[in-house]
Amino acid sequence: MSRKSRAKPPSPFRCFNSSPEVIRLVVLMYVRFPLSLRNGEDLLFERGIDICHETVRLWWNRFGPLFAGDIRRQRASAMRGFRHWRWHLDEVYVKINGETHYLWRAVDHEGEVLESYVTRTRDKAAALRFMKKALKRHGSPEAITTDGLRSYGASMDELGNRAKQEIGRYANNRVENSHLPFRRRERAMLRFRQMRSLQKFASVHANIHNHFALERHLIDRQTYKLRRSAALAEWQILAS
Repeated sequence: MSRKSRAKPPSPFRCFNSSPEVIRLVVLMYVRFPLSLRNGEDLLFERGIDICHETVRLWWNRFGPLFAGDIRRQRASAMRGFRHWRWHLDEVYVKINGETHYLWRAVDHEGEVLESYVTRTRDKAAALRFMKKALKRHGSPEAITTDGLRSYGASMDELGNRAKQEIGRYANNRVENSHLPFRRRERAMLRFRQMRSLQKFASVHANIHNHFALERHLIDRQTYKLRRSAALAEWQILAS
């Protein structure tokens, strides 16, 4: 084995004066909670960390996709091939500079966001691109629940998944409720300015939100505290 192949990849923190712990905390606070850039700056100042709000923007843009990518890969490898995996698909409109765009989202039966995809249209071509991307990354589920939008049925006919589609009046509440955390972040950020920034933030926010979604309303306090500690410990390892 050559020396080059044995060498470790360079650290993504090598060009920054701040410690990885501080950067990890900044990204976690800004992406996980509905904070503005200046809110993040003020909260960090109370902790003795004096940085500019533009530094918060730089760090989440640089490191947010890295942390979210690690979380997504671990989740995808753990769930691939799961026999009773069920998906819920839905789309919501998002205004970008006064123009309507659509954020397509795939959520599994546990409420975790699998895929986020932004398009300008809401037709068959957009639904087909979204579903191909989700199926390629996560594999094929046992069932796919959608609303009555015809674009889903047309794209599933082309993919050969029509037999897996389920449509019901309240069957898609799982994914519709999962839009709420994103809507809170959208209001805190005073909407988005570019389609690219929306796609980036939606993907990063979804994966980090998945990591800390502990279903506290379904478990007792002691179990929740144990799971929260485990999630934080795993986050520190992922973001190291």
